[in-house]
Amino acid sequence: MCDRHFGIGADGVIYVLSSTKAATRMRIFNADGTEAEMCGNGLRCFAKYLLSGSKFFSDDALSGETGAAILTVSMKYGLVTVDMGEPIFAADEIPVDGYGSQKLIGEPIEVDGVTYKMTCVSMGNPHCVVFVKDIASVDLEKIGRKFETHKIFPRKTNTEFVQLVGKDKLRMRVWERGSGITLACGTGACATAVAANLNGLTGKKSTVVLDGGELEIDWRENNHIFMTGAAEKVYAGEFNFPDTLTLPTTSTASTDATTSTTSTPAKKSTFMDGF
Repeated sequence: MCDRHFGIGADGVIYVLSSTKAATRMRIFNADGTEAEMCGNGLRCFAKYLLSGSKFFSDDALSGETGAAILTVSMKYGLVTVDMGEPIFAADEIPVDGYGSQKLIGEPIEVDGVTYKMTCVSMGNPHCVVFVKDIASVDLEKIGRKFETHKIFPRKTNTEFVQLVGKDKLRMRVWERGSGITLACGTGACATAVAANLNGLTGKKSTVVLDGGELEIDWRENNHIFMTGAAEKVYAGEFNFPDTLTLPTTSTASTDATTSTTSTPAKKSTFMDGF
């Protein structure tokens, strides 16, 4: 489905499922088939899909179960706000090997013979944030996968390269674990905003400019990160599944998906919306 030459083309696929813990449940698979714990952009698409036109829910907010936590999403004037929960800083919980429970802020990391300074954050999935003076000088295609598969990241990592471009305004490009270069990453934007604050670059509220648009990030007093941004439907269609397709019964989380489907894997076809 995600193959841009022989399929529909997407960064990943979201399954909308029933939940015993929340109003609904989201499972998300990267373009390479690995499953992510959660996905910020995917959550916005997930909410837009379910809340638009009272297709499934009549309210303007709902709770959604993800592989990382139960999160609340709401929609107003076409913009979707997600309570992304609390950031995690302990290295062994992100996880990053070799640092115990230490908080990693501006920690040196050598990749491909070059030493960078990383700030590591988990937003339910791992992120390595690197601040640079000139983001245009970063060869993301060359260096991204080397960060993703670095030996200190046992579950691999998403990597954000970030430049401060104005007061509380950040320009970010991302290499996503399991998908490569993408136009946007919601959890990555949240991790970037948090890392910028921890490094003394921004306040608690900031705007993150990605290749695919802007996101507003608000790190509130209750320690929760709120992300607000748009989600636009770009197509609707029907996809025929192969007879052999099965969905893993347990999570093997290994980042953002944009195709939402309500099918069960046993069906031979499903209707879907793309965002």
